[in-house]
Amino acid sequence: MKLAKFVDELPIPAILKPRWKDAASSYYEVKMTECKHSFHRDLKESTVWGFEGGYPGPTLEVESDEKVYIKWINDLPAQHLLPVDYSVHGAHKDVPEVRTVVHVHGACVEWESDGYPEAWFTKGFEKVGPYFRKQVNRYDNCQRACTLWYHDHALGITRLNMYAGLAGFYLIRDQRERSLNLPSGKYEVPLMIQDKTFHPDGSLSYPKQPKKPVPELETSIVPEFFGDTLLVNGKVFPFLKVEPRKYRFRLLNAANSRFFRLKLDSGQRMYLIATERGFMQEPVGVNEILLSPAERAEVIIDFTNLEGKHIIMKNDAPAAFPAGESVGEDTGTVMQFQVVLPLARVDTSVIPAFLMPVPQLHEQSSSKSRYLTLDDKMDSYGREWMLLDNKSWDAPISENPKLGSTEIWYLINLTKDSHPIHIHLIDFQVLDRRDFDVDRYKKEKTIHYMGPAHPPEPHERGWKDTVRADPKQVTRMIMRFGPFTGLYVWHCHMLEHEDYEMMRPFIVIR
Repeated sequence: MKLAKFVDELPIPAILKPRWKDAASSYYEVKMTECKHSFHRDLKESTVWGFEGGYPGPTLEVESDEKVYIKWINDLPAQHLLPVDYSVHGAHKDVPEVRTVVHVHGACVEWESDGYPEAWFTKGFEKVGPYFRKQVNRYDNCQRACTLWYHDHALGITRLNMYAGLAGFYLIRDQRERSLNLPSGKYEVPLMIQDKTFHPDGSLSYPKQPKKPVPELETSIVPEFFGDTLLVNGKVFPFLKVEPRKYRFRLLNAANSRFFRLKLDSGQRMYLIATERGFMQEPVGVNEILLSPAERAEVIIDFTNLEGKHIIMKNDAPAAFPAGESVGEDTGTVMQFQVVLPLARVDTSVIPAFLMPVPQLHEQSSSKSRYLTLDDKMDSYGREWMLLDNKSWDAPISENPKLGSTEIWYLINLTKDSHPIHIHLIDFQVLDRRDFDVDRYKKEKTIHYMGPAHPPEPHERGWKDTVRADPKQVTRMIMRFGPFTGLYVWHCHMLEHEDYEMMRPFIVIR
């Protein structure tokens, strides 16, 4: 089904108001419900799951160091909107079919409020998972201004809950950000980029079986999901009318498995100002940005002197990345900027020469190096089974960093795909990537490097919480553990991988 491009305006999610607020804290209630959503002018309304009656969910805007209390409320039906595979860990018949737990992605947060995958709850908190601790979660926001997001994290069905619509932006503000005179107000726009497939009646389509079906199972998990249509903020191929001036965009890849390599068809540069966890030291002009699932980047695009122009944001990342199928017309088109609005007032915003200091973590400060493999196995049904360090979710915990310690993690990718690896609680710095001999590693379990180390890419030169680990490479990052102790997880953020064992608990100990 061909859908016309640039006929629907880009929706901007509303800012959610707290139920109460004082000088140091605020309280929100956020409800998950089934609702109707229009993806495109020519599609019938679809049933989706949303926060506060909409998809994407409303944006939460909070202050750095503000104590924010949120009661996430599951008001969803008892039956899932999408096909559940009961052979997947955490999704067996002994748990309720519909369960949710919300993770604020990138949050500096106590473990009891982090959205641990087995801390799920059902409607009215009637049933809860073994690690459920509290109905009202506390977020300390002990971090600099940055673009976070919130989404479902229930073990074994995260891919379905998020595909159904359970995601939204969570923005942290601070004084430093306000002093930079960046484009703000209506000139600051969040862009949540995803891919979906639709049935002819407009409803969401998600596969019940992989390309090679598993006859023993009615429904089987697929190795990855790639939709045939791109959407931004819940609209297919939207347009945004802009003034001839500078705009700040917060880019988020919220797809299940698809990578996006974004560029403008005008050939103009985008000015990178922030990575996932805050501002970079100085802006970098780039012609393209590669975002794996869950990665964010903030850019300034300058439309000055482009009156009357229509500029298309394109994607050319293969699926799977880096060696999968190349994009078609519908997976290569993201959205359009129409420079058709008159300038409301003189644009006094700036692209600052200096944003904020980003002190480098030094390798000498590291007390431990961990060598962790990304593995591709087969399960008893002949399906692909992705693991971290060759261990399943239920294997004993093997990563137990000490509070306040600094570690270097070596991600040794033995698979054919790139994997976005996300570590909860902390932020890290990417040190480098280096080619190595995979076959020798598999035989001898030793790393033989095949060349010099490559420094991180421009959009990785800041604080991050998700990193792309490429095939045939060792990716190194350095991180300090804290400020909380307790039980967290690290995982691949391709949701089909995360749901099928490519996730591990870790515990920060005193």
